[in-house]
Amino acid sequence: MTDTSPPDGVDDREAARRAAAAYTAAAREIEAFLRRVPPTPTAAEIVEFSNLIAIEEARRADREAALDALGLTMPSLDADD
Repeated sequence: MTDTSPPDGVDDREAARRAAAAYTAAAREIEAFLRRVPPTPTAAEIVEFSNLIAIEEARRADREAALDALGLTMPSLDADD
């Protein structure tokens, strides 16, 4: 997986913007996949989809961590928390 830590000299806001952009790009990759996948996916397409989801989830976690570093933490919406 690609190192998404910010390079030296990049402030927390820029790191959060980059993390958000990486997450958006990952979501767009899933959208593009869904536009071309046939009604009955092959085994290879299911593997590709699984990989795309894993990347999107990792980018979401990176984005969340970057936003947390800025103090932009969203409280839980779960009723149990």
